Amino acid sequence: MNVSLMNEKVTFQKNTVITDSIGNHKNGWEDFYTCHATIGGEGMASSKEKEEAGTIVEDVGMTVTIRYCQKASEISSTTHRVIFKDEIYDITNVDHMNFRKKCLKFSCRKVRR
Repeated sequence: MNVSLMNEKVTFQKNTVITDSIGNHKNGWEDFYTCHATIGGEGMASSKEKEEAGTIVEDVGMTVTIRYCQKASEISSTTHRVIFKDEIYDITNVDHMNFRKKCLKFSCRKVRR
């Protein structure tokens, strides 16, 4: 793992239940972990076109590689998402890189808004 390539800042957000001032419960996102990462395959290299609701849309994906730590090991694809350059990406896969506890690699898909 080349640490000098970890030159982009990413934020992982966790899906949590938020209670408002009158006691209503709703789902929301709160910042969970911020670190530097290596971004791979972002943009045209991994983008595909697909048809959704009768229109052709671009399906953009990327990989995010970060250094291993105890807090990062808690990130899962069902409860977390990635914020990179003010864009939201859903985590589709978490690769623990043979469980050597050196780095984690996340496969992500851009969220359409």
